[in-house]
Amino acid sequence: MTDKTDSIADVDRDSIDVFIERLWSEDGLAARTLDAYRRDLEGLARWLNGHGTHLDTAGRADISGYLGAQRVSARSMARRQTTFRRYYAHVARHRPGFEDPTLMLQRPKLPRSLPKALAEREVEALLTAPDVTTPLGLRDRAMLELMYASGLRVSELVNVPIAGLNMRQGVLRVTGKGDKERLIPVGETALDWIERYLNEARPELARGRQPVALFLSNRAAAMSRQMFWTLVKRYAMQVGIAAKRISPHVLRHSFATHLLNHGADLRALQMLLGHSALSTTQIYTLVAREGLKRLHAQHHPRG
Repeated sequence: MTDKTDSIADVDRDSIDVFIERLWSEDGLAARTLDAYRRDLEGLARWLNGHGTHLDTAGRADISGYLGAQRVSARSMARRQTTFRRYYAHVARHRPGFEDPTLMLQRPKLPRSLPKALAEREVEALLTAPDVTTPLGLRDRAMLELMYASGLRVSELVNVPIAGLNMRQGVLRVTGKGDKERLIPVGETALDWIERYLNEARPELARGRQPVALFLSNRAAAMSRQMFWTLVKRYAMQVGIAAKRISPHVLRHSFATHLLNHGADLRALQMLLGHSALSTTQIYTLVAREGLKRLHAQHHPRG
């Protein structure tokens, strides 16, 4: 005999299916995200079924009771609340007079996570890891140098068109989030490596074609984010950087943190990173401050 508390009522399962289908068709969410929404709602539906109610008849006390019974981290709690808020907003849109039971839920306080950044010596080791005697190694060196020199997002880096680079002026035109364009200065070292790549490697990778992308795979096409992530991870392991400490985005964080450590202006950094709000950029001041605290504690006689 099935335990009532372990089952999901047919009416709830149907409601979840409709909601997930709408998310997929209207928002195009990834399968993993949709699976997470489904798991959260099925967990709530099981609990509600065991307490004599259903998803669409649950009140504020029911939702609060379920959340209060959970022994999960603040982040998991916040994710479940997001799922429930989105589900009940969907119900309210399609059912006039429906009272959303999540409107007054108190959001959990999440710890503020700081961006991870590598030390300058670690970045130097990573940049020099590729074998520049090969076309692919030369391409990888140029990409790593450009990303660290400019703070590009991974998607921006792999999608840079060759027409977006002005070698004479030393600037790069990038299309970022929201299709916003920005001009980024590129340092001399990165320009030197890009010039070598353009002269020695790209013609071989292009195979006589005229690809739009600046950086090419060995199939004469633009690289994907996953391809770049794979090569970053490989080079990191090669120079002894732990896999959990590295990702393409870590180079962007390192760019921002190191600029601040060397006295960069926060507003200028905001423009370089393409942040729409200064508050997004300000988190890097916390990273720099934490680094200074560690240096003080390690080296000061009264630290």
